[in-house]
Amino acid sequence: MTVVVVPQLRDNYAYLLVDEVHARAAAIDVAEAGPIEAALAARGLALEALLSTHHHPDHTGGNAALAEAHPGLRVLGAASDAARIPALTEGVHDGDLVRVAGHEVRVRFVPCHTRGHVVYVAGLDAFTGDTLFSGGCGRFFEGSAADMYHALYEVLGTLPDATRVWCGHEYTAQNLAFAAELEPQNEALAARRQAVEALRGRGEPTVPALLGEERGYNPFLRVHLPAVAAAVAARSPGLDVRDPVVVLGALRALKDEWR
Repeated sequence: MTVVVVPQLRDNYAYLLVDEVHARAAAIDVAEAGPIEAALAARGLALEALLSTHHHPDHTGGNAALAEAHPGLRVLGAASDAARIPALTEGVHDGDLVRVAGHEVRVRFVPCHTRGHVVYVAGLDAFTGDTLFSGGCGRFFEGSAADMYHALYEVLGTLPDATRVWCGHEYTAQNLAFAAELEPQNEALAARRQAVEALRGRGEPTVPALLGEERGYNPFLRVHLPAVAAAVAARSPGLDVRDPVVVLGALRALKDEWR
């Protein structure tokens, strides 16, 4: 599957899901229309659909302009959040299978960062918005630690190791710096940090990340492990490390206050 990374704003990523045979594409998480139009023109692609993972303007700010410029454009997002997703034409629900740009895409509902957040899974490609980042996860703006645990472990956690994670922001280096304070001896983490430094030094994105590798160094996917729980507990006095949901909540609180 061909995925084109389209940088947006300061550190956002939008993506084009491309149908090479029919020269068409679907765009995911469009903050601004201009870079999408430029990427389409450069590749001779027609825009068929927009998919929004959640309502925040840095993921939907280009919806209205693109819908106006491309009459009949499909705009997909969570049905439960229809009032907050600009230009929405198709509300989607957990488990829906939609076909865009020649690809079948499964919708999974993962409310927490926002109450209407979804992820889109197309084969071994997962577009996770602001739920799962490389080395981190999103803030719990409209949900709880239990909600994020469900998203990370019971929804995304069921995906195979070979899944490519395409997240909404270039936060990888800072996420890994935080992770290294918790697990300074983690060799997989050290290797990923070195690879990220090289990528960013060349001006390249750190996406996609392999989900199986993320499980080896992303602390938000490792809260059930004694070493991670102990590191969080050392910074959160009185923490009940027997409950991974509690550990996840404390871990997110630490990250929110970090630097």
